[in-house]
Amino acid sequence: MSTPRTPRPPPRARPEGLPAYVAVTAAYWAFMLTDGALRMLVLLHFHLLGFTPLQLAALFVLYELAGMITNLSAGWLAARFGLTSTLYAGLGLQVVALVALAQLEPGWALGLSVAYVMAVQGLSGVAKDLAKMSSKSAVKLLAPTEQGGLFRWVALLTGSKNAVKGLGFLLGAALLASLGFVVAVLAMAAVLASILIAVLLAMPPGLPKGRKGTKFSEVFSKSANGNRLSLARVFLFAARDVWFVVGIAFYCHDVLSDGTAEGNRAAFFLIGGFMAVWIILYGGVQAAAPRLLRAASRPEAALVAAARGWALALMTVPAALTAAALLAPGPGPVLTMVLVAGLLVFGALFAINSALHSWLILAFSRAERVTMDVGFYYMANAAGRLLGTALSGLSYQVGGLSLMLATATALVGLSAWAATRLQAEGADDAPRTESPA
Repeated sequence: MSTPRTPRPPPRARPEGLPAYVAVTAAYWAFMLTDGALRMLVLLHFHLLGFTPLQLAALFVLYELAGMITNLSAGWLAARFGLTSTLYAGLGLQVVALVALAQLEPGWALGLSVAYVMAVQGLSGVAKDLAKMSSKSAVKLLAPTEQGGLFRWVALLTGSKNAVKGLGFLLGAALLASLGFVVAVLAMAAVLASILIAVLLAMPPGLPKGRKGTKFSEVFSKSANGNRLSLARVFLFAARDVWFVVGIAFYCHDVLSDGTAEGNRAAFFLIGGFMAVWIILYGGVQAAAPRLLRAASRPEAALVAAARGWALALMTVPAALTAAALLAPGPGPVLTMVLVAGLLVFGALFAINSALHSWLILAFSRAERVTMDVGFYYMANAAGRLLGTALSGLSYQVGGLSLMLATATALVGLSAWAATRLQAEGADDAPRTESPA
């Protein structure tokens, strides 16, 4: 009679896990640096060319729409062909997008210019979400399983990424002011291509190679918690991008620039500097979120409840800024200082909300379908950015600063409502392979 097998303990981080995590993080950093710089270059360059807020928002719409479609299919692609393949594809497509954008001719008709930049931005959106899905999914598979290791590694990747993207905003403004649009874009393409080659040569083992037979229909989330969290994510990121994408740059440029070339350059640095500081603060708080929330010692139910409370706290900030904008006699230094201070507070609270969401989706996911759950979740993320981008140009052009901030308030409220429907895992879904508590 055979002796019963002793159950194996849950797997911990593999020896090769850390080098693979470092390589994935480095590749993601390089991508996000160019992504932040590209967004600032496009925003400021086409604002100078006379684009309206709605036209500028249109330049980013296809970028976000492409991100939605990419995230829906990227999880399946990674499950089918492997995470390294989708990561390399994201970096390579961004190089192609940068080179293509440099071919834009100033003499083209406005409609042709808008259509061309929208198409290139769409390609860049595909690239970004391939890289993001690959990096976030890799963390689930490589992170240690004990004492909140998943939350720490997710927060470190996401927080450091946002700090790097913030530097990208500052870099984009500086490159536009010093080198001009075309040279700046080509320089970024050359640097990113070099990094892609280095990563291709140096990537250690540790990531799955994919499995044949994965069906595309598997990408749709079957988790009630995953769907609720994705809905909360839609409104959370819409609330940020409704002011971040177009409106804040228009407002600050109108207040800070005197209309001369020198005044425009000074405004570029100030706008780029503010957006860089905002993103870096956001990334720093996000990286510190596990300590701030005491994630290693709190049960999952407490962190689910925290997601609801932090969403409600976030809503108070745009509500207060809306009141300030309505009561102010008009744009000026006092309102601008209040706006900057308030949006920095918004960034800190937003970072905690975002970090909680990023941890929860991985905690709710099972290892065998993590790429598809993360892809579906980031499709919702892209849908939120798409909604926020469209509302950014529309709300600012129709109602100015106050309507834009009021729209952000309503969107955070909807995110808080969706978060109240989350439940501690075990009540409605299959058990996970990793416990953060």
